[in-house]
Amino acid sequence: MSSLDQEPLINHNPSLQKYYTSLESRIGYWLFLGGTRHFGYYHAGTYLPFPINGALRAMEDHLFNSLKLNPGAEVLDAGCGVGHVAIHLARRGLRLQGIDVVDHHIEQAHRNIKAQGLETAVTVRKMDYHNLDGFADESFEGIYTMETFVHATDPEKAAGEFFRVLKPGGSIALYEYDHLDLNIVPKGLKDSMEQVNKYASMPANARFDEGVLQRMLEEKGFQDVAVEDLSANIMPMLRLFFVVAYIPYFFIRLLGLQAWFVNTVAGVESYRGMHNHVWRYIAVTARKPSDTVYDNSATHEGKKAQ
Repeated sequence: MSSLDQEPLINHNPSLQKYYTSLESRIGYWLFLGGTRHFGYYHAGTYLPFPINGALRAMEDHLFNSLKLNPGAEVLDAGCGVGHVAIHLARRGLRLQGIDVVDHHIEQAHRNIKAQGLETAVTVRKMDYHNLDGFADESFEGIYTMETFVHATDPEKAAGEFFRVLKPGGSIALYEYDHLDLNIVPKGLKDSMEQVNKYASMPANARFDEGVLQRMLEEKGFQDVAVEDLSANIMPMLRLFFVVAYIPYFFIRLLGLQAWFVNTVAGVESYRGMHNHVWRYIAVTARKPSDTVYDNSATHEGKKAQ
């Protein structure tokens, strides 16, 4: 499925490395989410966010259902973090290839996979989803991102790589954020979102106005693009982050420490932004046409014919 002897080409993105290696990120993700790096899923009308672990696994079940794949399907986790999502999907019968660009994520993912005895179902390696040169065309039946595509420095290139390595008829699911045109939202919310995008290294999120992700996938050749708004389903967890961060947030702003405590800032500003319908949490799904073929003599992104 892959060429393991190639040195991975990693996009230069020091702010991403700084974000995920920061003490706040490492402690915060461990303390609140057990190391998982995505929102939990709650049924509409739920108020309390507990149990958190159950909500995290429920979001991963939602992803599993969105992919609509048969047992044994080969799936790419593009930005696998410490491997929790891949491990859960492997337990449901899929075979996972995880990639990430943060060394300590990869090291912890290997430990987590071994601890669960899933070494034959889940493999993890260092690779950048902008540059999937280590994978041949049409390697996977499914691809997903779980709040990692917002970190892309060139989302169009990454989407093109996803299309190339996905098998005809395969499915993709992107669990990400989008938002209103920031030029039309109140200045305070606009400034706070731009600040979070900067310090949390989310350049793509700055571009993801409503509809952008859908059009991007369609332009790369994906079909049946659909968007599901899951904002109401993450609200209990978002509210928890707001309550926990509220008092520290004011001291952080007073002392000008936003760059060092971006997750605390995001805990408050994200709740305010969603409460004012400025941003959404969405699942974008699509499939690669079954009749897509490639001219392998063409460039790496492939020459598609439908």
